[in-house]
Amino acid sequence: MGIRRKGREIAVQTIYSLEFVTHEFQIDAKELKNKLLEMAVDKGIEEDSKIFEFAQDLLNNIFSNLDIIDKKIKEHSTNWTFERIAKLDLSIMRIAVYEMSLTEIAPAIAMNEAIEIAKKYCSGSSSKFINGVLNAVAKEINVDNKENNEE
Repeated sequence: MGIRRKGREIAVQTIYSLEFVTHEFQIDAKELKNKLLEMAVDKGIEEDSKIFEFAQDLLNNIFSNLDIIDKKIKEHSTNWTFERIAKLDLSIMRIAVYEMSLTEIAPAIAMNEAIEIAKKYCSGSSSKFINGVLNAVAKEINVDNKENNEE
């Protein structure tokens, strides 16, 4: 398993664990790093590793852009209220939507990573739900990119 996949997995676990600590996600960078370190140590990942660095970068950027990310998830989780989305599914989607929307990572790669992580950690139906939401986000991104290129 690659560095980025491991980093995404501990980032998912960190976001998920924070659901039980704070519901408003009002957490500072130090608290976030400590929670990530807790998850990393449990997995035998060192603080000075590339895996930890990647996961920390993901988390810092996700929490800096959480309103934008959650808005996209809400818009595209049709027939399902945001509050009803399983917290683990939501954690996975937050990472994927961040990568798809706010980085140079190809949406197909972010979606594939999310689905693989969901297959590993979530229920059988989760990967289908996550795929549906992320596919809708990807379509929106493609439309937005096409419109921007035409201008």
